[in-house]
Amino acid sequence: MNSSNYKFWFVVGSQTLYGQEVLDTVDSRGREMAQKMTQSGNLPWVLEYKGTVKSNDEIYDIVKQANNTPECAGIVTWMHTFSPSKMWINGLVSLQKPYCHFATQYNRQIPNEEIDMDFMNLNQSAHGDREHGFIAARLRSKRKVIAGYWEDEDVQIRLGNWMRSAVGACFSKDVRVMRFGDNMRQVAVTEGDKVEAQIKLGWQVNTWPVGELVEHINNVTPQQLDDLMAEYSEKYEFNTDNIDAVKYQAKCEIAIKQMLERENCAAFSNTFEDLHGMDQLPGLATQRLLGEGYGYGGEGDWKIGALTAVMKAMANGLNGGTGFMEDYTYDLAKGNELSLGAHMLEVCPSFASDKPKIEVHHLGIGGKNPPARLVFEGKPGNAIVVTLVDMGGRFRLICHDVECVKPIYEMPNLPVARLMWKATPDLLTGAEAWIIAGGAHHTVLSYDLNAEHMEDLAEILGIEFVHISKETNIANLKNQLFLNDLAWKLQL
Repeated sequence: MNSSNYKFWFVVGSQTLYGQEVLDTVDSRGREMAQKMTQSGNLPWVLEYKGTVKSNDEIYDIVKQANNTPECAGIVTWMHTFSPSKMWINGLVSLQKPYCHFATQYNRQIPNEEIDMDFMNLNQSAHGDREHGFIAARLRSKRKVIAGYWEDEDVQIRLGNWMRSAVGACFSKDVRVMRFGDNMRQVAVTEGDKVEAQIKLGWQVNTWPVGELVEHINNVTPQQLDDLMAEYSEKYEFNTDNIDAVKYQAKCEIAIKQMLERENCAAFSNTFEDLHGMDQLPGLATQRLLGEGYGYGGEGDWKIGALTAVMKAMANGLNGGTGFMEDYTYDLAKGNELSLGAHMLEVCPSFASDKPKIEVHHLGIGGKNPPARLVFEGKPGNAIVVTLVDMGGRFRLICHDVECVKPIYEMPNLPVARLMWKATPDLLTGAEAWIIAGGAHHTVLSYDLNAEHMEDLAEILGIEFVHISKETNIANLKNQLFLNDLAWKLQL
C-alpha cells in the first residue's frame, strides 16, 4: 500500500453507567478532538474518530475491523471517562495493529466555579487512563503511551512521530525485496535469516535472475528512452560527453522499475559480482529509483534494502532525505573527527545540497564499462544512521545520532556522491560503540527521522533496539548489550 493512504483510528473509552447525555457529550468531544488534531498540520496522517466504546463486544468488533482494514495503520485510545479494563481484554489480545494510549483530557484546566460531581463523572480521564494502562501492562501489550494536553503542539508532534513508526511497521508487513544475485562473496553482515525476517518483519525476500533484467533492458523502446533522457536533462547537469553510458543507465532504470512494479516489490539489491550480460553496474539508475521511494541494498544486502523502503515510508511527506549509505573512511584531525559516507555509486539524490551532476567514470570493480552516476555533496543537518543486523535468533536495530556537515574537502578525484558527519558523542566513542554492538557498514541515513521513531518501530515489530547518542559511554553500552542478550534469550 502507498504509505500516503493510511489512517489512524481514534477510539474513546467509556461505559453505560453515566447515562446517555454523558455518552453523547463524550461522542461529540471525541469527534471534535480527532478533527482538530488532524487539521492542526502536526499529524502526518488522518486521525479518524471511530466511536465511543462501552462494552466488550463493541471493543472486540472495532479491533476486528481495524485488523481487517488495510488502510488502518493503528489505533489511538483515550479514556474520556472510566472504562472498566476487563472489557478491553478480548480486544487488546486480538489486536494486530500498532497501538497508542493517548493519556489526555478534554479540558485543559480545572474550572474552579463549575467543578462538581457531575463534572467529575464526565471528566475523569486521570482515573480512566490508569485503569486502561493497567490492563495493557497486565497483558504485556506493545504500546506507545503519550501524555499531555491534546491541543498542545508538542504533544501532537509526539503523536505524529509515533504515527510514522506505526506506518513503518504496517508498511513493513507488505515489503517484498527483489534480489538480483546473492550477496557479495564471503561477507558475513549482509547475510541473514530470510524466513525469520518474513515471520518477524513481514519481508518477502526472493531472487530474480540477472538475465531476466538484461532482457528487459534490451526491450526498452526508443520513446521510453527519449522521455527519460529528457527528464534527466531537466533535473540534472550533464558533466559528461559519454551520452551512451547515460542512456544505458536510463534503460536500467526503466527495466528495474518494470520488474519491481510487476512483482509489487518495494526494494531491491544487486552485487557487482553478478552482472552477467550487463554493460554497467546500475548507478544512476539505482540513485533515481531511491529518489522515487524504493529501497536499495548494495552487495546483495537485502536487509538494508528493505529497511530503506520502510524508513522512506515513515518519512512520507518530509523532504530532508532518507536513503542507503555506507561509512567509508574517517578524517581523524584531533578534536574535529569526521566520517565520510558514500558508496561506489548508489547514494540517494534526496541528500543533495545542490543540483546533482551526471558524470561517467571508471569503476575499479565489477569488470564492466564505466557507469554513469549522480555526483553531489550532501547537505548539513541533524540525522541518524541506522542498520539492521541478524544476531542469530533475533534482529538488532542500531541507531546512531549524527550531525551532517558540509564536506571539508572538495575531493576532485572522488567522483561519487558523498556526505560527511560528526558522530555522537564523538567519532571514536561512536565507532567503538557501533563495532561493539555489531553494526554493519551498510546503513540507512535519514535527515527526516530520529531515534524515537526507530525505537518505536523496533518495539512495534518486536526486535532489539540499540541507541548510540551523546549520552553513550562504552561501559554502560556493554552492560546494556549483556542484559539485552540475557533478556532476548529468555524470550526464545
